[in-house]
Amino acid sequence: MGKWTEQQKTPLADRSLEVCDLIELEGVPISLELEDNTTFLERMFSDSSDFVLRKFQLKNSVHAIAIFVDGLISTNEVNEALKTLMVLEDGSDQIGVIEEALLPVSQISRVQDYKGLLQAVLSGDTGIIVEGNREALTLGIRGADTRSVNEPEGEAVVRGPREGFIENIRTNTSMVRRKLKTPRLKMKSLVVGRKSNTNIVVAFLDGVANSELVDEVTHRISRIEIDAVLESGYVESLIQDNEYSPFPQVMYTERPDTVAAALLEGRVAIFVDGSPMVLLVPTTFWMMLQASEDYYERFQMATVVRWLRYMFLLISLMTPALYVAVTTFHQHMLPTTLLLSIAAAREAIPFPAIVEALIMEIAFEALREAGVRLPKTVGQAVSILGALVVGQAAVEAGIVSAPMVIVVSITGIASFTVPHFNAAITIRLLRFPLMIIASLLGIYGILIGLLVIVGHMASLRSFGIPYLSPVAPMSVGDLKDVLIRAPWTELENRPSFLGVEQARRIGPEFLQKYHRAEEESQNKEAKERERYDE
Repeated sequence: MGKWTEQQKTPLADRSLEVCDLIELEGVPISLELEDNTTFLERMFSDSSDFVLRKFQLKNSVHAIAIFVDGLISTNEVNEALKTLMVLEDGSDQIGVIEEALLPVSQISRVQDYKGLLQAVLSGDTGIIVEGNREALTLGIRGADTRSVNEPEGEAVVRGPREGFIENIRTNTSMVRRKLKTPRLKMKSLVVGRKSNTNIVVAFLDGVANSELVDEVTHRISRIEIDAVLESGYVESLIQDNEYSPFPQVMYTERPDTVAAALLEGRVAIFVDGSPMVLLVPTTFWMMLQASEDYYERFQMATVVRWLRYMFLLISLMTPALYVAVTTFHQHMLPTTLLLSIAAAREAIPFPAIVEALIMEIAFEALREAGVRLPKTVGQAVSILGALVVGQAAVEAGIVSAPMVIVVSITGIASFTVPHFNAAITIRLLRFPLMIIASLLGIYGILIGLLVIVGHMASLRSFGIPYLSPVAPMSVGDLKDVLIRAPWTELENRPSFLGVEQARRIGPEFLQKYHRAEEESQNKEAKERERYDE
């Protein structure tokens, strides 16, 4: 069997005197002496009540230990695995015999050092160390309690799947795998975080997604050095191109169908263990104004709804600033009757329009935040009734005018039409500098502010893709899914600005047959019409 030399014992002996991060255990071998391993693990996990080290004896009096974290494993399956453990007399290949013939577990892996062993155990696997072996086994018999799959509250749809991601990464990847049943769906596994050792999966369609994009995403994630990744927002902040921009350059979603659709377009999805939000890159501004339901309803209705979103986006961004500019500098732009009505409403107001707007906007944002943080049963009542009560009380007290309450209400409603929350937050933030510049320079200030915003957006990139693609730079063929939502027969190609390896997504033979059948149907209708006219 052999003994450890003093040189081989030194790393484990040194490490057993202090608690280490897993990255420091890379290359530290598993000892042939079971007592050394036991002492090391007991010192490493001292004062850890959930860490279990179970000593047991195999055939021919060979000793072994099982290590796992209580609450992350299936107790019944661990008990069954330990019952069936048997070894042969030859100690040189005990691990191989156990792995290949004795354990009734489908997922078994060998590890050679303590980093791999403890990383698996702390993720929910069970580790087996047998005396006289330099390798250990990890058994994939996880059984931690997880939240059930429910409909995502933040991205509700009338027509479409009702399932949403949860905090378990393997459940999330399986939900996407059920939608894309192809071996081309690849999932690369990474681990990030010195203390958290969070599992991350990079998913893409091989042969569709640009290989350089996949390499860039993997590289940016692998170079992250941080203590812990507790939510996908950590990864989003550390891989985006411009962290100081208010515009989100990484889109997140909790809908498996949205992720599947993005993968089919040639994008890359990033799953983070412990987060129900999956990141999608590269991201463009127009993605933030599209919902998954756009592709489930008829294209005419989807197109009209998109136009409504674009219109209300501008209303949400510019209405308070326009009100401040017009009432402060450009009263001549209003009809006389409307001007007199606004002047009468503001006659007793002691504050200028900009102060009115700031008071109401800040109050509205505070009520909205309170509605989110309060328990669900009272949160909606506070946000809705609070806005009504505060607005009415402010008008009666002469602090703000009734037209300003109407403007703020319309602005708040318009902001809810943006499908993605992080994009809506950006519009809400930009509203304030626009109001301030409008109070200083009027409509000219609003135009300057809009030019600065559009210029900044044009300079942004998300993993090398211009943020305003396909509008700037212009790609006429891709506008069929931006300005409008064309029928599926017109969306035969994937977005060209993504540089995908396989452009077509609808077979040419199907399109030929479809157009031929459509032409025959029209000819038949024309003949029937002629016969009816005769």
